[in-house]
Amino acid sequence: MKPAAKKRPAGATAAPKPAAGLSALPPTSQLATLGAWMEFAEEVYAKGRLALGQVTDNAHDEALYLFLRTLDWPLESDESVLDRPLAPAQRIALREVLHARAVKRVPAAYLTKEAWLGGLRFHVDERVIIPRSYFVELIPALSELLPEGTVVRRAVDVCTGSGCLAILLAKHHPEARVDGVDLSPAALEVAAINVQAHSAKGGPGRRVRLHRSDVLDALPPPARPEEGYDLIISNPPYEPSAHVDKQDPEFAAEPRMAHDGGADGLVIVRKLLRQARERIAPHGVVAVEIGGLRKAVNREFAALDPVWLATEDGSDCVFFVRAEKLRAWRG
Repeated sequence: MKPAAKKRPAGATAAPKPAAGLSALPPTSQLATLGAWMEFAEEVYAKGRLALGQVTDNAHDEALYLFLRTLDWPLESDESVLDRPLAPAQRIALREVLHARAVKRVPAAYLTKEAWLGGLRFHVDERVIIPRSYFVELIPALSELLPEGTVVRRAVDVCTGSGCLAILLAKHHPEARVDGVDLSPAALEVAAINVQAHSAKGGPGRRVRLHRSDVLDALPPPARPEEGYDLIISNPPYEPSAHVDKQDPEFAAEPRMAHDGGADGLVIVRKLLRQARERIAPHGVVAVEIGGLRKAVNREFAALDPVWLATEDGSDCVFFVRAEKLRAWRG
């Protein structure tokens, strides 16, 4: 069971629930099978009101993933593993990982040091936000927004974090050179791990270049407009600062700068759109994921005619704007 990439809560419009906590786990000496541990874990998740959404959106799938990884059993294991007896050392390991998750409130992905997106495995740790983005389902369709026959040759992922979206862009556009941009040196260290991991045997990472930059500051406009980016994508920090102050412990464990979009959540988005108009090809598009700020985007950037892309769960929180609108914009 490779966990599906789930998204951070569309927050921004609703106050987060108060954090509840467990001071310790109940006794587990009677738990002899993985199935028994799963029933126990789901009770613990509910009692502790653990925040979900970083790996998957339900306690059962997250606990199963965490336990299978801890036991070093295949993620594709069938239900027969639930009845398999556990050795004492395995029980100890499961208790330790559940204690870290439920009592210390460590996000599951930080415990396993991985995230799965678009069928690819990425390294993650406390230096980066745990990747979860609607772009995983939307990247394959972005080329449909460009003029028919356009071959994507230049693309950029702004606020790349672990580098996963930049690598997925390169995977879906085999002729593209992709830039991954982030302000955090620590995040770029993680991105470099992933770029290297996905560069072997001609992998897409070979066409990804990483840059430390405050939005697009370090990437100057091209000498000629046609040399600009065909695609600019970003899943930027978009939570209002006051919302970030009240996050559940799991989300607060992630780097604050990966969440905090300023007083209204739109600080990075404003800068990105202003800089994009000088760096985008005449036929290009900019696509931005923005959580629960759809009304705010429609109000402030009405002159850009933002178009909202449909997502499988109906949240539709990614918008795109075309180059001609950006170039005429006086925002």
